[in-house]
Amino acid sequence: MQSTMQDAPLLISDIIRHGEWLYADKKIMTVTPDGVEYATFYEVSKRAERLAAALEALGVKRGDRVATFMWNNQTHLEAYIAVPCMGAVLHTLNIRLFPEQLAYIIRHAEDKFIIVDNSLVPLLAKVRDQIPSVKTIIVHGPDETGLLGDTIDYETLIEDQEPGYEWPVLDERSAAIMCYTSGTTGNPKGVVYSHRSTWLHSMASTSANSIGLCEKDRCLLIVPMFHVNAWGAAYTAFLAGTELIMPQMFLQGEPIVKMIRELRPTISLGVPTIWNDVLRAAQLDDEVDFSSLRALLAGGAAVPRVMIEAFRDKYGLDMIQGWGMTETSPLAAVSLPPAGSAPERDIEYRVKAGRVVAGVEVRITDEDGTVLERDGVTVGEFEIRGPWITGSYFGVEDDEKFRDGWLRTGDIGTLDQEGFMVISDRTKDVIKSGGEWISSVELESTMMAHPAVFEAAVIAVPDEKWQERPLCCVVLRPGESATPEELRAFLAARVAKWWLPERWTFIDAVPKTSVGKFDKKVLRAQYHEGELDVIELRP
Repeated sequence: MQSTMQDAPLLISDIIRHGEWLYADKKIMTVTPDGVEYATFYEVSKRAERLAAALEALGVKRGDRVATFMWNNQTHLEAYIAVPCMGAVLHTLNIRLFPEQLAYIIRHAEDKFIIVDNSLVPLLAKVRDQIPSVKTIIVHGPDETGLLGDTIDYETLIEDQEPGYEWPVLDERSAAIMCYTSGTTGNPKGVVYSHRSTWLHSMASTSANSIGLCEKDRCLLIVPMFHVNAWGAAYTAFLAGTELIMPQMFLQGEPIVKMIRELRPTISLGVPTIWNDVLRAAQLDDEVDFSSLRALLAGGAAVPRVMIEAFRDKYGLDMIQGWGMTETSPLAAVSLPPAGSAPERDIEYRVKAGRVVAGVEVRITDEDGTVLERDGVTVGEFEIRGPWITGSYFGVEDDEKFRDGWLRTGDIGTLDQEGFMVISDRTKDVIKSGGEWISSVELESTMMAHPAVFEAAVIAVPDEKWQERPLCCVVLRPGESATPEELRAFLAARVAKWWLPERWTFIDAVPKTSVGKFDKKVLRAQYHEGELDVIELRP
């Protein structure tokens, strides 16, 4: 028996039409050095139509890659709409990559057009002679540097076009957006999202069992729009009627605290390193006001327990931990306590990586692929599948990352019967000491609960007796002091005795990746080159 339901494709253009109609007066707010610029959903949508017409006049065809090299701002959102809706492919470039990686990605993706913010022109100019596929560069904002050669001014480009561009009917499985991994091991790999996967991911983000974005929300979008499409929030906003605050380059603790006080978001999305800096700035601000917020969403790295407790105890603010990766679009799990759980157990659920969201499946396996028990105790590698999970990389064969239709995440931990994931480490970061695993994530989280510690990163280093042991790299808070003996004693009351590090080093800052995660490969290299001043305690 056949269904008689209508079979319309799931397209990003329909998300935009929905938002433009139902939520026409909702605001997009872009923070600038001169104040806040406002535009409505309707105005942004119509400007996107003019951009699409202009790009078509320049020769952009279906399937062509149009890259963006931009901050979080209204113009970037216009490109988010115009490029995929016209049938081309939006490729968001990471502005924090090294020039060699940036040039590699542009060449690998075969980008033909780039839209760049004028403040970022000098960065793009470093690779201009290494990206022969790029035919046209469009600059948003005045640029008189000449560093990129012949360019087109964004506003001049669209001003002669009329709104009313007719979005084509596309195959819902056609490519809409490209995003590359951060390249923590080897070259970055490209993940291509379809219209269908983006649509379904946007729907999942509106669920109360996940992020729950809705018409009542105003979202401060701190996570970069080049980082997994700002975790999908830009498209979800048009689907749900959620207003957006775009902070551009103002990503330090002090301006973020000010934005929250003055622009009154109800939710904000960012990585833990950002929220740690917000906590620091908030403690120095007599006018701090987080009362508009219903929650903060943190993702991209494990959220320390002490951070969740600090926002709760000092500001009455819930912190939601989300888990995902470029390959998962990224929403895959969210750490919301289950209904009926005792209030005193709330923190136990929030420190977990998250509870798998409807639409994706997760399992844990051992090294040979055997599926392990979901008992909250057995440790294995997380594998995941679902309609917004990638099944391959763009132009790269990497069979080791996929097994029987499942994506191997590289995250190690436990899964319980309630669907909660606890991630103890990455496969490349796990410390194997005497045949047993030590969780660098748990050591870091526990160490950052010490009042003198601002950040802590733990890496594996060689050990003659145990093969590997942990080295704890500590960043102290300004004006604070602590000795390795004191910090080790603090850990001794909280973790297994055999986990306690013998090796300690104090550093000025933990190196960060281009998306704000701890960059442990840099610390490992510094250790092997003898650049870290390591203090070794007796076991």
